[in-house]
Amino acid sequence: MSLQVNSYFDDAVKSIALENAEGTSTVGVMSIGEYEFGTSQREYMSVVSGSLTVLLPGAAEWKTFAKGETFIVEANQKFGVKVTEITAYLCRYE
Repeated sequence: MSLQVNSYFDDAVKSIALENAEGTSTVGVMSIGEYEFGTSQREYMSVVSGSLTVLLPGAAEWKTFAKGETFIVEANQKFGVKVTEITAYLCRYE
């Protein structure tokens, strides 16, 4: 399989999709800004470098996830992300 590069929000978020023995994942980088994402599968989002402040579906308050931390968003949900420093992430899909 060739690597698939995706770009969102006028190139402010870029990711590379991959498939291996662990399943389908994307590795990417988010520039400083605010974004809303939608899911089609359950997503396990891990912060690799930097931090993400996230408004999870149904939550009333934003929560910050630092390097090494993971949050889960169920399928068919929307979630908000605030990025205050360029941040790298790993997203695994189920």
